[in-house]
Amino acid sequence: MLAYTYVERGKFELLEKPKPVLQNARDAIVKVTLASICSSDLHIKHGSVPRAVPGITVGHEMVGVVEQVGSAVTSVKPGDRVTVNVETFCGECFFCQNGWVNNCTDPNGGWALGCRIDGGQAEYVRVPYADQGLNKIPDEVSDRQALLVGDVLATGYWAARISEIKAQDTVLIIGAGPTGLCTLQCVLLHRPGRVIVCDVDESRLAFVRAHWPEVLTAAPEGLKEFVLAHSDHGGADAVPEVAGSEETFRMAWDCARPNAVVTVVALYDGPQVLPLPEMYGKNLVFKTGGVDGCDCEETLRLIAAGKLDTTPLITHTYPLKDIAAAYDLFEHRRDGVIKVAVSMD
Repeated sequence: MLAYTYVERGKFELLEKPKPVLQNARDAIVKVTLASICSSDLHIKHGSVPRAVPGITVGHEMVGVVEQVGSAVTSVKPGDRVTVNVETFCGECFFCQNGWVNNCTDPNGGWALGCRIDGGQAEYVRVPYADQGLNKIPDEVSDRQALLVGDVLATGYWAARISEIKAQDTVLIIGAGPTGLCTLQCVLLHRPGRVIVCDVDESRLAFVRAHWPEVLTAAPEGLKEFVLAHSDHGGADAVPEVAGSEETFRMAWDCARPNAVVTVVALYDGPQVLPLPEMYGKNLVFKTGGVDGCDCEETLRLIAAGKLDTTPLITHTYPLKDIAAAYDLFEHRRDGVIKVAVSMD
């Protein structure tokens, strides 16, 4: 089968590999129908994910059809259309039992697919702990509607859930990339009083205004003054930081009101400084991730009910044979790209 492979730092290649086989009674083999490219894949390419293993097939955001299941798998069967969770988790350890599945203590727990074991930018993928890692797609939901459920939508749903958003809150989302836009949709489910989205890219802010006209948008320049003008208590009540730079990290805590929740969703390329003397007395609560991707069944239900729709984010589709061109488009953010789907046809 064809599989897009992490060869070495800075180099991915489309290679011919053997089709995966069951290795454990809790595994499933999924025939991938649609995959996607994520910024985390670029982090692997450029060496920002030290635990990524050269030689693995990349990709951790995909949907497909179950082809084979191990003898212990009970929740899915061959022929089922499924989403694949970005997290591998056993469902039994202390962290899984508390819903902190990113910290699963299994050797392959957490982000394994496309990082430490072969992922899904390929024709087939082996999914460990299939009862936890796969969710059946409702008949009325298309593959494109479900494509982002296992990763960026899971991240957005988790970020909104842990940000403690209340009615009348002002929520500031920093970053209007794919994960930021998924976070926006999930924040709106909580019905806050105001939502502000900040991004350096005016085309992405225009995308927000076109699809969610009730949402305020702002550039980084003058952001603090803008937030103060559109909040009631000296800053935002909740701040999901989804952009991932030194500047945006500072914006997040600086624009938060005292006792606000700052939810760090982004994956940074390097350490960030927490300047405690400057923020002394703000009494901020910081929450950080890895996503706990255990709400996929709920997000699929919300998609089926018409309350979430991530299909506008999929701006381009490429066949697997042209995946290198898809990466080039995505990495260099050409042609208004937000998310790229990769078809196995």
